[in-house]
Amino acid sequence: MLAQDAPLTLERAVELAVTRNERAAVAETTVEAAEARLRRARSIILPQVNVTGQYRNDTAADTRNTLSAAALLTQPLFDARAFPLMRFARGLRDASRLSAADAKRILAFDAADAFIVTLSFEQVLRAAQQRREFARTSLEDTRARFEAGLVSSNDVTRAELEMATAERGVAQATGTVQTAFLELENLLNVEISAPLQVPVDLLQAAAQLSSVETPLIAEAQSRRSDILAARAELGALRAFADEPSARLIPSILLNAQTRNINEGSISDRNNEGFFGVTLNWPILDAGVRGAERAERTANARGAELELDLALRGVERQVRTASVALRSEQAALREAEAAVRAARKNADETNELYRQGLASALELADANQRRFEAEVAEVNARYRMAQAYLALREARGVGPVE
Repeated sequence: MLAQDAPLTLERAVELAVTRNERAAVAETTVEAAEARLRRARSIILPQVNVTGQYRNDTAADTRNTLSAAALLTQPLFDARAFPLMRFARGLRDASRLSAADAKRILAFDAADAFIVTLSFEQVLRAAQQRREFARTSLEDTRARFEAGLVSSNDVTRAELEMATAERGVAQATGTVQTAFLELENLLNVEISAPLQVPVDLLQAAAQLSSVETPLIAEAQSRRSDILAARAELGALRAFADEPSARLIPSILLNAQTRNINEGSISDRNNEGFFGVTLNWPILDAGVRGAERAERTANARGAELELDLALRGVERQVRTASVALRSEQAALREAEAAVRAARKNADETNELYRQGLASALELADANQRRFEAEVAEVNARYRMAQAYLALREARGVGPVE
């Protein structure tokens, strides 16, 4: 459980998600597997030693007990295939590392988005609770005025209806907040008991950003870890496509063996050994080499086209997120103006109702409009924050500085 006196900040939520969520650990396992494949690729140039031992009891032979032991050393002196194969494995290792980093980055943005959504629902709940307080005060005032004979019973009925509507709004908002907290706790993999802190810096940055210039798009294309992973994978596939051609170059292998065996009595032991160099030159392979090279070249070309598509996708994402952010900024300005007008209208209508110059219907309508304007302002502010996060994600940076 995350129990603390200080509120939970956006930065802390992102940190918890990246360190505690299993998605980050799964991403690390792919890197470990890629490292193992690279070690296996390096084995093509490393020596191998194989030791065998044998004991034999032959009743028909003069020497019934025979002991023997042999050690065989195999050392590749030159194999041209090793170079493209190691570049291939190294490229896939680098791509796995970058993909793991991108998976953690996406997880961080998911946590930040869930944090923002939960905050917005919390503030909607506060607006609903405030509306309920207004409705309760209005109901008490209306009942007192009815007992004094200043208003009719219809005004009391209208106030009671407004109170019931406000109670229903609070109940619905409470359920929405609880669901949002469950989603956030699932992402952070921790039970949250601390309140959430409003990310003031994030909201200010979202409100101030004006536009995205072309250099920022190029920067995003060169920074994003998913694009870097695609480039590393493309390089690996190109190296893999070079491997069949390397088979034309002869490979040289050193073999050395020592053998120890008893020919007479078990204590009569003889040693023998040899070493040699093997030259392997596959001149004709029935077309297998050319077919594999054509297949791998086609795969590399496909990866290159997918990279071009991804680069255009980054540009589209950055521009789309920029447009969405400017739209949400404008929507927030209008929502703030509407809130000011709705609050002023509610205060004035409440005063007129106290003076007997407005009906209960007009008062309830004014409070309803105020509540709707406040909810719209909350939604607009946090939609702007979400649009800003989407822009940061498209640019390849983290959700927080």
